[in-house]
Parts: sequence; C-alpha cells; structure tokens
Amino acid sequence: MSEFLSVDAFRDALHAIGERQYHDLHPFHQLLHGGGLAKGQIQAWALNRFYYQVSIPRKDLTIMSRMDDPKLRRAWMQRVLDHDGLNHHGQPDEGKVGGIERWLRLTDGLGLDRDYVISLEGILPATRYAVDAYVNFVRDHSLLEAVASSLTELFAPSIHRERIAGFEKNYAFANDSTLSYFRKRLDEAPRDVEFGLNHVLTNARTAEQQQQCLRALRFKTELLWAQLDALHHAYVTPNLIPPGAFVPADMRATEYRR
Repeated sequence: MSEFLSVDAFRDALHAIGERQYHDLHPFHQLLHGGGLAKGQIQAWALNRFYYQVSIPRKDLTIMSRMDDPKLRRAWMQRVLDHDGLNHHGQPDEGKVGGIERWLRLTDGLGLDRDYVISLEGILPATRYAVDAYVNFVRDHSLLEAVASSLTELFAPSIHRERIAGFEKNYAFANDSTLSYFRKRLDEAPRDVEFGLNHVLTNARTAEQQQQCLRALRFKTELLWAQLDALHHAYVTPNLIPPGAFVPADMRATEYRR
C-alpha cells in the first residue's frame, strides 16, 4: 500500500516521470531535432501531430464538462481559446492566432497541402488510436486524473526550446512563421501547468488519489511515446507505411505482405 506523499515528494514524483519517459527522449525526436530526418519524414511528423493539435480543444472541453465550479471552468477555458484562436466572447479574433492555425503554418511551410492536412486522411492508424484514447481517458476517469494527465506541460518548454534551436540550425523551412507555434507555447505552457499542477497538488488528498495522478501522467507520456513509435516504424525503420497513410514524395514505402 502506497504512503501519502508530502507536497514536495509528490511534486518530485510527477517530475520524475518526465525525466524518465517524456518523449523528448525518443529516438525519433533525437533525429528530428538533430537534423537527421529528410523533409518527407518531417512532413509525416507534422501531419500526424496535427491530429493531436486539433484534438486538444476537444480534450479540454471534455474536461470542462466535468467541472462543477464556474471559476475552474473559466480558468480552463483559456486553453481552448489559445488553440482555437478565439477571444473571450468565443468569437474568432483576427488579432489572436490560435495554436491550430500556427501549426498549419508549419505544415504550409513544409509544403503540405492545407486541405489535405485538415482532412486527416493521411494520418497513421496508431496516431488516431492514441489521440482518441487521450480524449476518452479524460472523459472516463475522474476530473483529478484528467487534469493530472495534462501535466506533461511540465516538461514541454524544454522540448520546445530544443526544437526551435534544432530546426533553426538544421532545416531550411525554419522561420518566424513555421516556428511560431513552439515560440508561443513557451509563454502559454508555463501558465497552464502552474494552474494544473496547483490543482493536482491541492486536490490529491489521499495516497490513492496521488497514485491515480501519477498513473494518469504516465499514461499521457506513454501515449506521446506510442505516437513516435508509430512514426519511427512507418517512416524511419522498417519504413512500413500502412495502406492509405501519407507517403512522402522523397521516400517509398515498403509494402506490407498480403
């Protein structure tokens, strides 16, 4: 039976999960940030990651539907506004470009057709499965676990800084427009995680609740890792791209045996 952790020990346990298994440690990200991928492989990553980006507001609205406290809902709503590019009246705001549009500027800069990206037709089956599992997780588990699953934001600023530096050093597509998503998240993620972390540290009042939060965060890191496993398998080695998935112009898929 687990013992109840002090606030500092609980916080350390949450951070330890990222230090051990956040997806910045994945071989695909090492190649991506180190200049080891061809353009088509980066296109595949950006295309598949777009499904995660457009699902973030769905995930956050699902979490909000679980919240009884209006103050908590209002605070969490900022996440939806950040990604959808809406103002506080819920209307499109030309002066506030959201995270989804910023990601599309990345895929534009990589030479992907925007309509094709938005259609989601070319994403890997594993991408769809993993991202949908995240949305289902926050629907089916407690509100505390749902909030805890968002705490991968604890580790996000470091990966964004690494990505910006690696892209600028190694790839011709890197510019203010294509990197705008990552630069903006350097400001947004710390704000989001401060709120989410405080909520978890305050509301995990039993040893079991603390363990549920730790398991939720591990689930999220594993989900992110699984997405990169699928990309590596399809586009790096053994280069087995599933039927119907995006095939970059600069590479050929090895056909599955039928």
